[in-house]
Amino acid sequence: MATRHHARMAVVSLLYAYDLGNANIAAHTDEILEEKKIRNKQRDFALALFAGVMENLEACDKAIVTHLKEWDFERLGAIERATLRLAAYEILFGELDSAVVINEAVEITKAFASEQSPKFINGVLDAISKDISTTTK
Repeated sequence: MATRHHARMAVVSLLYAYDLGNANIAAHTDEILEEKKIRNKQRDFALALFAGVMENLEACDKAIVTHLKEWDFERLGAIERATLRLAAYEILFGELDSAVVINEAVEITKAFASEQSPKFINGVLDAISKDISTTTK
C-alpha cells in the first residue's frame, strides 16, 4: 500500500518529467500513478499536490530563487528543482509543519539525487521556511 511518502515521490517524478519538457504530463498522471501503485487516498493526495504545484509554479519558483545564494535556478538538476518545487509548495500553501516537509524533501532527495543534494535542499527549504515564519508573525 502506498504512503504519502510514495505519493510525494511520484509527484517529484511528474514534476521532473514536466521540467524535462513534457508539458503534457498532466494528461498522463492517472496512468503514471497507477503504474507506481499510488491509489485511492494517496492518489487523490498526489493529484492535489501536483495540481497545486502547477497552479502556483511561479510563486514556488520565486521563493526558491530568492534563497538560492550563488546558484542559478536554471543550472539546478531537474530532480533537485522538482523536489524544491514540491516542498516549497507545501511550505507556502500546505498545512504541514515545515520541518516535516523539509524532512520528506531530504529523504526524497537521498533516493533520487547526488550525495551533496540533501544538504543543499535542506538549506534552501529551511531559508524559505524561516522567511515565511518571519513574514507571518
